[in-house]
Amino acid sequence: MVFQNLFNRIRPSTPKRRVAIIGLDCAAPELVFERWADELPNLAKLRTHGLYGELESVTPAITVPAWSCMMSSKDPGTLGVYGFRNRKDHAYNSTVVANSDAIHEPRLWDILSKHDKRSIVLGVPGTYPPTPINGDMVSCFLTPSTDADYTYPAALKQDITHWVGDYMVDVKGFRTHNKQWLLEQLHIMTRKRFEVARQLLANREWDFFMMVEIGVDRIHHGFWKDLDATHRNHDPNSPFKEAIREYYHLIDHEIGTLLPYFDDHTSVFVVSDHGAKKMDGGICINEWLIQEGYLVLATPPDTANGVVKFESLDVDWSKTRAWGDGGYYGRLFINLKGREPQGIVEPADYDSLRTELMSKLEALGDENDQPIGTRCFTPEALYQNSRGVAPDVLVYFGDLAWRSIGTVGWNSIHVFENDTGPDDANHAQHGMFIFHDPQHDFGGKRLSGLHLMQIAPTVLQQFGIPVPFDMQKPPIAELEPV
Repeated sequence: MVFQNLFNRIRPSTPKRRVAIIGLDCAAPELVFERWADELPNLAKLRTHGLYGELESVTPAITVPAWSCMMSSKDPGTLGVYGFRNRKDHAYNSTVVANSDAIHEPRLWDILSKHDKRSIVLGVPGTYPPTPINGDMVSCFLTPSTDADYTYPAALKQDITHWVGDYMVDVKGFRTHNKQWLLEQLHIMTRKRFEVARQLLANREWDFFMMVEIGVDRIHHGFWKDLDATHRNHDPNSPFKEAIREYYHLIDHEIGTLLPYFDDHTSVFVVSDHGAKKMDGGICINEWLIQEGYLVLATPPDTANGVVKFESLDVDWSKTRAWGDGGYYGRLFINLKGREPQGIVEPADYDSLRTELMSKLEALGDENDQPIGTRCFTPEALYQNSRGVAPDVLVYFGDLAWRSIGTVGWNSIHVFENDTGPDDANHAQHGMFIFHDPQHDFGGKRLSGLHLMQIAPTVLQQFGIPVPFDMQKPPIAELEPV
């Protein structure tokens, strides 16, 4: 026994394993890996000694729920979250915002807490209101304002004020024509977020660190037409033609300031939840449904003050078979008898009506009747489960080159402005992935076939923690377990 105690004192201790995830909401792999690969030295360093590739998102490729899908390895149907806004029940006007209260599956930090691992979680979408964890949490862009309790523990809020003054969870009103103001606010927000990250890394105990910068998404939506020469509104002489490029330079610099906090036993992921692409226009889904006779109004919409939101329409539900919702992708709902309050579609006719709608939508062309490649999906084809109130059909107009417009009163199916404010970009199905482990030089190998639901099980594998049986994707095969 004396010998064993002496051996325990003199043998080298096992180094503490850590994992860090830097999330860049909407970061485009073609910009990081190709267009500006030589201009982003810190990302290049991680990539050229690590592994990288495109990271397929879930369907829908939307910030909410994509980050929660990544952190739980559960699809949107299993989470019961199909976007930023969801129907809470089968009433016609029951839409609610999906915040952290909507997530009932354990996410990575919940699992790690049960294994006595301390986490820092900063700005990850789907974390407002913040929840108790073994560690520290700063909630996301869903936070209504910093007057709310947006940290766990609550006292962390005062620390953040001391570190950066007025913290920014988002740029409120980022859909604006005042592009100079937007650009300035994005830079301020990002610098503050990374300063909070540095302070937390320096002053808190942690095993797992994760942050998400929402500014990448916001700058794409605000300035994509200035970057993309193929965008229908591109101006080669725009004063903001370098805005996205310079912002990526800022992101790379800020990532570089975090790297000294990651020792030789810290593996680092840099990931995005989806990519970005130009937005060619909008398809007015409810205008189309009215035109085709699926959606019937009892009285015409009052457009004296502009277009009308769906919830303000006087719908004749006794004659309406389907209605839609707007957003970066379209959602179609069937007025099913026995399910909706005034449903008229017989259950026996459900499948044939849905197939008919999907076929017509996929055939819908652009303003010149040219094909745009719309894709339609059913929840049962996408998800293991369909909890909550799933759309009957999910629609990628133009394979996400067009957004869905839910408002009525445009007098057109195709529009070239957004009913929620200026917006240049939609989401692309593939985001980015970089993995770096100081203990292994992977030589910059490019991987294919990666999916964002592989991230959570891969992190658990890094810690040597068993992967729960109900996670829906396996760990990334090329990453060796510890």
